[in-house]
Amino acid sequence: MTTILITGANRGIGLELAKQYKAEGADVIACCRTPAKADALKALGVRVMALDVGDAKSAEALRDALKGGAIDILVNNAGIGGPREAKPNTLDVGAWLDVFKVNSVAPMLVSFTLRDNLLRGRDRKLVTITSVLGSIAENGGGLQPYRASKAAVNSLMHGLSKEWAKDGISVGIFHPGWVRTDMGGPSAPVKVEDSAKGLRARIAELDATNSGSYRDYTGKEIAW
Repeated sequence: MTTILITGANRGIGLELAKQYKAEGADVIACCRTPAKADALKALGVRVMALDVGDAKSAEALRDALKGGAIDILVNNAGIGGPREAKPNTLDVGAWLDVFKVNSVAPMLVSFTLRDNLLRGRDRKLVTITSVLGSIAENGGGLQPYRASKAAVNSLMHGLSKEWAKDGISVGIFHPGWVRTDMGGPSAPVKVEDSAKGLRARIAELDATNSGSYRDYTGKEIAW
């Protein structure tokens, strides 16, 4: 049985990934900050575990609770949009740092903390859900902290794909599309079910030959 750990699994893409993987018969470890309130996850019959991705002690507590158990696929899905409206040419330092903490630093923190669990896994796949807005080549302006935080995590994960290749860990950097979720909004063109299905296909084909590439849920490569 494949063991998959998903962060930010209590809603949106994370919840749908948990649902689809569970339906496939996988052992799903669904992580969120407040398991007691994760009714939708509990209804799926997955393992619901506490994790605040930006908190090192929380990540370490999760690692300890796993008791050395193997993880075949680790999906860094948790993320935040950050401030969307601000006065022109102003910067809320605290809000910007929060975005970078969750979107850029946290995926690395979780990956480092659970690295030994990944090494015990069969598939050894590390996935980060990013965004096309992290593409520097296609940057059209606006949403600066979100764009920059995704560009940062893209760079970090691309580097990690090189560093961890010797250990047989493949790294996926995937844009889920503009998805109809709380973050994406009701006018987004991609259904969450379709995004999750596409992401699972990309994860399934992830290996050493395409590790570290930047692609969307359909498999299209995105310019860095």
